[in-house]
Amino acid sequence: MKKLILSAAIVLGSLSMHAANAVVTNSIVKSINVQDEFTEVSADAVPATVKSTIEKSFPNTKLEKAYKNEKNEYKLEISSGDKKYTVFTDASGNIIKK
Repeated sequence: MKKLILSAAIVLGSLSMHAANAVVTNSIVKSINVQDEFTEVSADAVPATVKSTIEKSFPNTKLEKAYKNEKNEYKLEISSGDKKYTVFTDASGNIIKK
């Protein structure tokens, strides 16, 4: 009798395992990188308003490299000792968060 009940439980258990449907989800992630092309310019080509903003906002730093794009936005690489920073500004000297 024990074998009959045990075998019935095994058969019913194996049948119920096949009844469940597996749920498969596919997620597609698209990423778009928008990058404005910056071209390197000399430090002399950077407007005085941009230079004064950098001097006031980041004292004791040195302007290492300057880049400019078509929108008249500047990408400035500044350094303070061994630390380097990248700052984005517009032509008026306003700092832009990117």
